[in-house]
Amino acid sequence: MGINIDNTSTKKLVEMLAKKLLESGKTVATAESCTGGNIAHNITLLAGSSQYFLGGIVSYANEVKMNVLGVKKEDLEKYGAVSQAVVESMATGACKAIGSDFSVATSGIAGPGGGSAEKPVGTVWMAVSNGKNTVSKKWNFDGNREEIIEKATKSAIFMLLEFFC
Repeated sequence: MGINIDNTSTKKLVEMLAKKLLESGKTVATAESCTGGNIAHNITLLAGSSQYFLGGIVSYANEVKMNVLGVKKEDLEKYGAVSQAVVESMATGACKAIGSDFSVATSGIAGPGGGSAEKPVGTVWMAVSNGKNTVSKKWNFDGNREEIIEKATKSAIFMLLEFFC
């Protein structure tokens, strides 16, 4: 795709995503835990986003992950909320619950507390899905809470762009 994520602003990534979605007539939704709605916020900062952004679910609590997004209780118990299995279920669940063509999901530890040796602060799992195919990746960000959320937001939009192309 030829995008350098480090040298491209979140706004520019959103503009690129908007162009792709508008050209294709496709829609997107979000399922956010650690980013707390920041991905949806950045997408909707762009005028006209109602043409392709259907909505988002901020699933901070495990009950919301299970009851709204269809995450299995067994996966939460076995792997924890910050895991590949959970974030992939969140992504596919968002497509289904919202009715979008694509979705992106995040689950991680923004800090400053909550980290462990296995999952330190800055660990974020992300997944993008079209309801059938799902791709996920674990990221490890540094910085304070706000910086981690911003880096995760930018990376999630980048993942959507990569998945779309």
